[in-house]
Amino acid sequence: MQGLHITADLHDCACPQALLTQAESLAELCLQAVRAAQLQAVAQVSHTFPGSAGSPGGVTATVLLAESHLCVHTWPEQRAATLDVYVCNFGGDHSAQAEQLMDALCQHFQAGKTVLQRLQRGAVAEAPQPWSRRRQVE
Repeated sequence: MQGLHITADLHDCACPQALLTQAESLAELCLQAVRAAQLQAVAQVSHTFPGSAGSPGGVTATVLLAESHLCVHTWPEQRAATLDVYVCNFGGDHSAQAEQLMDALCQHFQAGKTVLQRLQRGAVAEAPQPWSRRRQVE
C-alpha cells in the first residue's frame, strides 16, 4: 500500500475549452499522458456533467492504473481543474512516473496558479497503541 499520492489544484487555466468541457477530449489527454509516463491503464471512465445558467458543465475523467489511479475534475465556469495521481510502489518505485504524469497534465492545462501537494502513503507509526495493552482487572 505504500506509494506516492500527488494532488494539484489548478486555477485560471488557459487551455483549450474542450479540456474543461468535453469528456472525450479530457479522457484522450489522460490516456496519452499515462502512456507517455509508462504507466499501465487497465480501465477508463469519463463523464460530462450538465451545465447551468448558460455555462457548460464540467467533466471528470478517471483512469484506473495497474499501479493505482488518475482522476481529473474540471470546473469550466471557474477555468479550474483538480488532478489526483496515486501510484503504489509495490514491486517497484513508480514515483518518478507519477511526477512525470502530473507534470504533463499540468502543462496541458496551462494554469495561472497551481497548488501541488505530495503525500507518501502507507507509513506505519511506531508508537505503541493504547488499545493493545493488557488491562488488569481486580
